[in-house]
Amino acid sequence: MAYETEDHETQYCFPAINSSCIKGKRSRYEYSIMYVFFSLLSAWTVFLNLLVIISISHFKKLHTPTNLIILSLAVADMLIGLIAMPVDAIKLIETCWYFGETLCDLFMIIMALLLSTSLSNLVLIAIDRYVAVCHPLLYPHKITTTRTLISICLCWFFSSAYNIAFMVSGRYFVRSQGTEMCYGKCYLLIHISWTVIDLFFYFLFPLTVIITLYMRIFYVAHQQVKVINSLMKGGKHVTEGSVMRKSERKAALTLGIIVTAYLLCFIPYYILSLTSSTVIFSAPVTFILWTLYVNSGMNPVVYALFYRWFKISVKHILTLKILKPGSSFLDIFTNYS
Repeated sequence: MAYETEDHETQYCFPAINSSCIKGKRSRYEYSIMYVFFSLLSAWTVFLNLLVIISISHFKKLHTPTNLIILSLAVADMLIGLIAMPVDAIKLIETCWYFGETLCDLFMIIMALLLSTSLSNLVLIAIDRYVAVCHPLLYPHKITTTRTLISICLCWFFSSAYNIAFMVSGRYFVRSQGTEMCYGKCYLLIHISWTVIDLFFYFLFPLTVIITLYMRIFYVAHQQVKVINSLMKGGKHVTEGSVMRKSERKAALTLGIIVTAYLLCFIPYYILSLTSSTVIFSAPVTFILWTLYVNSGMNPVVYALFYRWFKISVKHILTLKILKPGSSFLDIFTNYS
């Protein structure tokens, strides 16, 4: 039983194994509520991000460089809801790892891959918005669909290679040093050299790039708003280029909210994981990790609040209008039916 027994006897994850970890005790009520809550959270995350994926994949008008990065981020968020959330929820609720050492390694690699890829996508979003707002005339030539796709593929590839090397080396360090661990837990001790490398490549460097670019974006956007307002007060005609820049600024603001929310969760998580001897093990780190998971389910809500095209595309998906012939060529920006 996963919940607390009446005689309060000590329970073990694997009673037949002498080195088994002790199982945490939960009441029937707590056990049931946690499973229902985490199941709904996982389903919510998968469903909403699937709507984003279908929207951008189906409608041709949404095949822009910016939306392709949003698509990549939605794929990572959906996989977090589909894989990371359910597995981590079972580990949290049961307080034991029942799936073996190999799957523990694989789970750690997948979880680290999805989190690092999400952060890489946020860097790409920051670069995309920087060029769009600060260098609008160069944007169509510098940020093309092909270059964006190549950048996204490279992010996934290097994140995969890096995290596999990171996890394999970390696991090897644990075994080679003979660190004693009870059987039935899934966590990872990291060599100090890998901690320093990870600190730079997946914390300081992307954080510096994102913050620097967005500070520049909002400064330039503020200056553009002042120019447009002065033209309007003077009774001068606002050009189509000014309207386009206003649209780019709105997109930058929307994506800036997503980036900020993610970093507010990611920074304390990373600081705590660096100051702890284990990764994803202490209670504070586990709590902050789940705030990152929840953040993956909230990104589509931000799209719904700020992007009209997302509202329209969701309406077409839920009413099955996307099954009609030629629906992929619908002008999602002007169609409100």
